[in-house]
Amino acid sequence: MDDLVEFLVARVMDDNHAYAYVAGTLGGEALLDSHLPMLDLIEQLANDYTAMAPSDSRSAGLAYTLRVLGQSYAEHPAYQQEWRP
Repeated sequence: MDDLVEFLVARVMDDNHAYAYVAGTLGGEALLDSHLPMLDLIEQLANDYTAMAPSDSRSAGLAYTLRVLGQSYAEHPAYQQEWRP
């Protein structure tokens, strides 16, 4: 699961950089307004999972959530099929 968390955080960082480029060169403020908050939330969930004790009753649900969110990057070459929910 740690590999998936690292993968998601890396994709969020890549997306943040891509959106910053789009906004800086093409004036994509609407794109930023709609996508950046979602990327921030995915990163927050990944960080919450990392900080969560394995015995926490919420960890299984959060792990499932991260697996579902990870599917949006299934076409990425580093995505691993065993991460599917």
